[in-house]
Amino acid sequence: MGKYICVWKEKEVAVIQLNRPKVLNALNRPMVDEIVEKLEYFDRDETVRVIIITGNERAFAAGADIDEMANDNPITLEKLNQFAVWDRIALIKKPIICAVNGYALGGGFELALNGDIIFAAENAVFGFPEVNIGVMPGAGGTQRLTKVIGKVKALEYIWLGEPMSAKEAYQYGIVNRLVAPELVFEEAMKFAQRLAKQPPLSLRLIKEAVNKAVDSSLVDGLQLERKNFYLLFASKDQKEGMQAFAEKRKPNFTGE
Repeated sequence: MGKYICVWKEKEVAVIQLNRPKVLNALNRPMVDEIVEKLEYFDRDETVRVIIITGNERAFAAGADIDEMANDNPITLEKLNQFAVWDRIALIKKPIICAVNGYALGGGFELALNGDIIFAAENAVFGFPEVNIGVMPGAGGTQRLTKVIGKVKALEYIWLGEPMSAKEAYQYGIVNRLVAPELVFEEAMKFAQRLAKQPPLSLRLIKEAVNKAVDSSLVDGLQLERKNFYLLFASKDQKEGMQAFAEKRKPNFTGE
């Protein structure tokens, strides 16, 4: 447990639940610190194979804590360097699934985009409303949304600050699965448990290679893919997987 989050494990799946319900899970700086510290803790925990981040029925996270930032100036923000902690999320090697109910706005949308897979309620709402208070996304929103949906649509949504429906987010490829609101966490957990049965080293190196594809040339991406392919042949899971295939049985992957 943290001051602003709840955490628990279900077998090999770790869950981080945002827990500021009175303010729709608005992200203040200590809350982000707690989230990232737990992500790093579970990334090191060998009993954990997949991580879920979720909110509550009303909101995943309805933005940043505006009261916290209202009196900041460029110098205090530069000294604080508050977004450096967000950069650490990209270093998490294990799969991160975001289960989104209700609002995922501003920093909440940025947190969801930092995950690998998004399960969303059919009535979930995404968006970057920062322009409406005279600012803009600062924790990666302009970059990550543009990489997923392209320049022109990203500009439209971020310039206008208008909400994006879950259906639109699904059509743009932001959301993997649309689910009835009462089933979002359950379906995310089912998916996480399926992933937890996969070879952990393969998941880790696949994630690295796919992320490389987003930000690199084809040549650089292919070089990393091949390196990771070769590397997996040093694992016990590769031997187990191929032997199980030959013996027509289910493999038992250990992460070694």
